[in-house]
Amino acid sequence: MKHINHYKLLRGHILVFCFALTTLQVCAQVPDVSINPTAVISGLTSAMQLVHAGDNSNRIFIAERAGIITMYNPGALTTPIQYLNMNSGGTIVSQAGEGGLLSIAFHPDFSTNGFLYTYYTDTAGDLVVARYTSANPSGNVVLANTRFEILKIPHPVNTNHNGGEMHFGYEDGYLYLSTGDGGAGYDPNQNGQSTSSLLGKILRLDVNTPPGSGIPYIIPPSNPFGNEIFIRGLRNPFRWSFDRQNYGLWIGDVGQDTWEEVNHTTAGNASGTNFGWRCFEGNGYTPGIAINECPDSASFTKPVYTYRTRTARGSSVIGGVVYRGNNWPVMRGYYIGMDYSSGDIHKINSDGSSQQYQPSTTIGVRDIGEDESGEIFAVTATAVYRIEAEDPLPVTLVDFSGAPSAEGVKLIWQTSMEKDFKSFDIQYSSDARNFESIGSVEGANAQAGNRYSFTHTTLENGNLYYRLKMTDTDESFRYSGMITVNRGGETQSELFVRPSLISNNELSLLVEEPFQTVEVVSAGGQVILMEKIGGRSGPVNIPLGNTASGIYVVRMAGHDRVIQQKVLVLR
Repeated sequence: MKHINHYKLLRGHILVFCFALTTLQVCAQVPDVSINPTAVISGLTSAMQLVHAGDNSNRIFIAERAGIITMYNPGALTTPIQYLNMNSGGTIVSQAGEGGLLSIAFHPDFSTNGFLYTYYTDTAGDLVVARYTSANPSGNVVLANTRFEILKIPHPVNTNHNGGEMHFGYEDGYLYLSTGDGGAGYDPNQNGQSTSSLLGKILRLDVNTPPGSGIPYIIPPSNPFGNEIFIRGLRNPFRWSFDRQNYGLWIGDVGQDTWEEVNHTTAGNASGTNFGWRCFEGNGYTPGIAINECPDSASFTKPVYTYRTRTARGSSVIGGVVYRGNNWPVMRGYYIGMDYSSGDIHKINSDGSSQQYQPSTTIGVRDIGEDESGEIFAVTATAVYRIEAEDPLPVTLVDFSGAPSAEGVKLIWQTSMEKDFKSFDIQYSSDARNFESIGSVEGANAQAGNRYSFTHTTLENGNLYYRLKMTDTDESFRYSGMITVNRGGETQSELFVRPSLISNNELSLLVEEPFQTVEVVSAGGQVILMEKIGGRSGPVNIPLGNTASGIYVVRMAGHDRVIQQKVLVLR
């Protein structure tokens, strides 16, 4: 296919935004993230999770699948200490299938009560939560004979879909646990939707029972179904987390045959949330599941992020964490997750409004762990790596966006700083993985930044993907995040506003029918401009006055026909 390109330089104000509409998707710039290739911890045996004790000791603890917890003191990450061997008094942990020690969590008052909680599969294949007690919480060992069973959940004969991760709630101090749906395909026992089965859920337990009572836990009175269930409708939520700042929940739910998904709910809306499995997967009903067994889809909370499973994008989502550390300010507030098989890094703003991904060469990541200071790590079976924001080039990209137009796709980007900067290479892809160069724009080297635009002339429809290769004068380069622009297949006559990305404060119409009025309608449904155009045809230009930047619908109406088109106004 032949591509025709042209560009011009523009100066203007900075605008950072992210919208996703039927015919338009525009996303703000997301920071580049990398896995530092130098392992900070190595020599592990089937590591599963990295956690901290929350006791101001800054120690790191690694859960290993066989039932071993290994501890590292700060500044001594090459010196492993065996903290707990759960099997030292006899084998209790089974590694069959997807089993083993899956998660550990320290009680919020660990420094005084010494309580450590483990989640694992036992030799019968059941799911178990057990508490261990450290006689010296600041010490280097916990004894296996302090084990006290909190909860056992019978698991079907299948050895997959166990979940699971534990965390204590920041606000309520309750213990939260994710469980899988029981395995096999398509949740044959319909556990995910059941309000009595503890499988396919986020559970919530009050483990703060009276000392010496022998009571393992109490059901919190605010739990929505009067039992342990807090959230339902999950398939295999292997890794999930709380945002330590606003307490929102982020859940990576491993998909069936169609979608991998990341689910999100705010703290205030979490109780009773239904993420839809097995009725719902991704953004639609699960193929092959009878609709009459499922409630209306309006009752399901849709994923904040999806991608097709068993493709180059990956086949097993690994839930991550919202970065709240201090080492990488540009990454702060972004959810960082990954895919186990592809190494893709998922980057989502903390409110879900901006989302991108980038490939990495680190595959086999089982957990995104967080230390006490909020720094984050990628955990593989044998090693742990730091997750970092990439060092910036001497150019700061604050916005990169695009919109369909009559000519093809209009791209606009804004910098806030340039020094010794060479050029932008505009790259395009039809599959979000294989990119080709479609043009180049020379850098203005403006100290205060500059605004640029580029038009990709194409008749191709559907999702089109773009990124910028930003090259310094010493030939070092970095890629921007990828944006997606959806050309919905409108015909030239349907695109009556040309261009649909308006930066000159003027609406340019092509009137080819006897329309009587034109209206500009805000995203909230308010008519902000109306003009009579009866008797006018051909090119018609209408000043937009003080219309603010944003997404609008332009509507032309005649006696028996109304047409409309979405536009983006930039001021």
